Amino acid sequence: MFLFRWIRRTLTLIIIVALIAPGYAVSKVWRAANNPIVRNADVIVVLGAAQLNGRPGDALEARLIEAKRIFDLGLAPSIITVGAGAPGDRTTEGASGKAWLRAHGIPSKKITAIEEGRDTLVSTKAYAALMKKRMISDVIIVTDPFHCQRAMVMANDQGIVSTCSPVQTGPNTISQSGYKYLLREAKAYLVYISLGRRGVQVSDHLPGAGILTKVVP
Repeated sequence: MFLFRWIRRTLTLIIIVALIAPGYAVSKVWRAANNPIVRNADVIVVLGAAQLNGRPGDALEARLIEAKRIFDLGLAPSIITVGAGAPGDRTTEGASGKAWLRAHGIPSKKITAIEEGRDTLVSTKAYAALMKKRMISDVIIVTDPFHCQRAMVMANDQGIVSTCSPVQTGPNTISQSGYKYLLREAKAYLVYISLGRRGVQVSDHLPGAGILTKVVP
């Protein structure tokens, strides 16, 4: 009888968690996207998205536009662009981001390209390591609105104090990306806090990930 009650309570708990957890994740992702808090920081980090032969795709260009905007406002003295290349690429997301910023008036000495990272966690670890070498700890992450929550949590887990400045243009604004991006990011956030923190890494490059990296040839 005791065993039966224990199994029943365990199953009930599992069901409750399974029902509550997705709602919690959606709420966290939605709030971070719709209520961004941006303050002065040591550096701006532009998370990578697809590029085509050195030309940023729509999603990446929107992030670069936002990074330039807040840099021009004086919110941070330098910018880090991060991201590797896909197989067969002649350049990387980080390098193409730096080239775009230079072409739009940001001095080269103010920009560092980290040419590694094909998913958010690897990219986060890469720029966090550079920040620690420079003995700085406060970052403004520039990415898509629904990506902000997961990006900030990953940064915080690396010992970096983070805020997020979401894009205001491009295909992945709140109004353009819609509920599919929200649900995808809620799922990715839930996977990270439940498994990723325990060393189980799930790549961003999953079915549906194209919403993050749209490139128009």
